Amino acid sequence: MDVGGESTRPGATPVGEEEEWRRVGPVLSRLAGRLAVPVSIDTRNAAVARRALDGGADLVNDVSGLRAPEMRRLLARTGAPAIVLHMRGDPATMQSNLEYADLRGEVYAALSEACGAAEADGVPPGQLLVDPGLGFGKSPEQSLELLAHLGEFRSLGYPVVVGASRKSFLGWSLGGVPVEDRGEAGIAAAVAAALGGADIVRVHDVLPTVRALRVADRLRGAAEPEDGPEPEASDRPG
Repeated sequence: MDVGGESTRPGATPVGEEEEWRRVGPVLSRLAGRLAVPVSIDTRNAAVARRALDGGADLVNDVSGLRAPEMRRLLARTGAPAIVLHMRGDPATMQSNLEYADLRGEVYAALSEACGAAEADGVPPGQLLVDPGLGFGKSPEQSLELLAHLGEFRSLGYPVVVGASRKSFLGWSLGGVPVEDRGEAGIAAAVAAALGGADIVRVHDVLPTVRALRVADRLRGAAEPEDGPEPEASDRPG
C-alpha cells in the first residue's frame, strides 16, 4: 500500500512539509496495524519520511532517487527499505528535457550512482529497490522502451519496481484515451513488466491485476525447462 501527499504528475506544484504531513498523517494512523501488507510512504521529504516511519510506514518510495543526504542518512539510521526512482529534475520540471543520448544506459548509470551514494552513506544494499521511472522525465516512446527492456536493470543487483498504471504513455499508446479508460492497458503493462523482470508492480486496479499476474506466473512456469538431463538425440521426437 503506497501513501503519498504530494502529486508527482508532470508540472505538479511542490507541497510544503506540514501540508504534506497533514494529508498523509491521518491515513497512516488509520492504517497502522490493520494491513497484512507493507505500507510505503511516497515522499521526497526526509522529515515527512521520518514521521511516517515513526507512524508505522515500512518503506520509503522516493521519486527523487535519494538525492537528499538527509534521506539517505535517515534510511541508514532506521534500516527502512527504499525505492530509488529515476527522474530528472522534479515533477514541475521533469518533462522539460527529454533528450537522451542513450536512454537505457543513462537511466541505468543514474540508478547505479544513486544507490552507490546511498550505500556510501551507510544504507545496506539489501534495503534498496530501483525503479526506472516510467513517465518521469520520459516521453511515451521512451517509457515503452524502458518497459520493454526491464531485464537490463536486474543486473544492478537490486529488486526492480515498475509503476505504469494509468500513466499518460498508456493513454498515448491507445490514441489518447483518458485516465479513467486505461485500466486494461495498465494490466497489460503490469503483465509485461512481470514477464520482463520486474519484482514489484505498483498498480491502482489491484484485484484484476493480481489475477492477470497469476496467469503470467503460470505462463512463466510453463515456459521454464523441466529439471533433469537433456534427452539424447536418439530420444528426441521427430
